[in-house]
Amino acid sequence: MRTVDQSLIKRVQTELPRGVPFGLGELERLGVSAKLAAYYASTGWIERLGYGVYAFPNDELSAHGAIQLLQGRVAGLHVGGKSALALQGIRHNIGPREQLVLWGNGRFSLPDWFTTRFPARYVWAQLFDWPNEFLDAQSLTTPPGLRDGLRVSVPERAVLEMMHDVGTHQGLEEARNVFDGLRNLRKEMLGKLLECCTSVKTVRLFLTWGRETQVVDIDAMLQQYVLRVGSDKRWMSRLKDGTLLTLKPYG
Repeated sequence: MRTVDQSLIKRVQTELPRGVPFGLGELERLGVSAKLAAYYASTGWIERLGYGVYAFPNDELSAHGAIQLLQGRVAGLHVGGKSALALQGIRHNIGPREQLVLWGNGRFSLPDWFTTRFPARYVWAQLFDWPNEFLDAQSLTTPPGLRDGLRVSVPERAVLEMMHDVGTHQGLEEARNVFDGLRNLRKEMLGKLLECCTSVKTVRLFLTWGRETQVVDIDAMLQQYVLRVGSDKRWMSRLKDGTLLTLKPYG
């Protein structure tokens, strides 16, 4: 029967944070091989959550810590849309089990160990045609009070991600209520993001609601930035709930 190296398991217990899942990479840096990790899991020192993912037994896992683990596995993974706005104080009737909205740069299915603990959905859509890698990075942040390294869309990006989901996973009325809570959007950041936004619906919807709420000066923005509004015809689509959404080219 294999014996447990007490000094090594003690190092694992003291150097890895509680409440956060960890992968084989973190274990290997502490001298624990994949085979040894499997042995520790079989003897109850650690708990196997899924393929290559472990945690300490009976730990109450942090959603943000779990997201950070996924960030190391999925290119561009970040908290986006309505979830990103809520983390920055822009919310409307957020429930205790509100579904997390995560975005990323490629196809990916959230693992069962994550979704069974944290209701979430993953969005992969080429919403932005990035002119350079810097704008992508500049439009992600870690809001104050959250774990260092957690990537979250800035409000200007998050609102466009939310509007992209309108009619499919996001209700029109709720999105409008969240939009009404927007304050102090940075015109330059917003203009750059709208300029490289590939979704005609998203651009037109922002222009429409922007005019109605005067959250930004839409006419000034249209003079400064070239936005992809499509043709000069009205854009119309029947939403999932049966509502007919009609959008003019310039709001």
